[in-house]
Amino acid sequence: MSERYDCRECKDSLYGQKYILREDHPYCIKCYEAHFSSNCEMCKKLISCTSKDLSFKDCHWHSECFLCNKCNQSLVDKPFATKNDLLMCTDCYCIEYSAKCHACLKTIMPGTKKMEHKGTSWHEKCFTCKSCQQPIGTKSFVKKDGNNYCLACYEKLFALQCVHCKKPITTGGVSYHDQPWHKECFVCTGCKMQLAGQRFTSRDDFTYCLECFCNLFAKKCAYCTTPISGLGGSKYISFEARQWHNDCFNCQKCNVSLVGRGFLTFKEDILCPDCGKDL
Repeated sequence: MSERYDCRECKDSLYGQKYILREDHPYCIKCYEAHFSSNCEMCKKLISCTSKDLSFKDCHWHSECFLCNKCNQSLVDKPFATKNDLLMCTDCYCIEYSAKCHACLKTIMPGTKKMEHKGTSWHEKCFTCKSCQQPIGTKSFVKKDGNNYCLACYEKLFALQCVHCKKPITTGGVSYHDQPWHKECFVCTGCKMQLAGQRFTSRDDFTYCLECFCNLFAKKCAYCTTPISGLGGSKYISFEARQWHNDCFNCQKCNVSLVGRGFLTFKEDILCPDCGKDL
């Protein structure tokens, strides 16, 4: 008596019947389809063993159901794309979702090089300088009034020239007395420190940081000998040819402040009336 050859699932004999091996186990067609075949994403019907099963990301389709969601063209053996789990041919995908060139308004096809700036896209050949019409590519450029300019054309047409070095100011800059300066050119005449964003003053049309101005031009306190700037509302006392910081204008003997009070002088000293009455 010959050995039996039965379906692993229903145990029906497979002699003279079509069957499918899965992991070395035989299944009748009915059991195989019930346990292992998938349902089509499109028509929701079972994909039989005799039908071609197309799969993508754990989803399955009959070959006749594998269609573009927009134009219904077959995608079998063709490139395709997906958006929100919907299948699309590349043409429909580009029309629907690909960026449009800001210059020629045509679709920028996938695989072609595109230039982008702040959410706007161009074909590489369309991304050109408004003035010279030369491609900008990856070079630096300046945007003005909605148009792109290469640096050379922008400087020639629009850029202000620094009053110090006479070269164009392309980024940043400082305005002083209605004249444009590069930040790196607007410096203290004394120490050459950049003055942009710093407190400064001027004398005879030359700019100075406060430290240099005080060292060069400010009067010296008769008591502590450091400069009296007089800038920013700071107060000081002046008497005859001498000046004092408010905090330094004190009686030489008892050190009481003489600001707003009467005082006496004796040689180089200043004294309160009480200390001066014994002189």
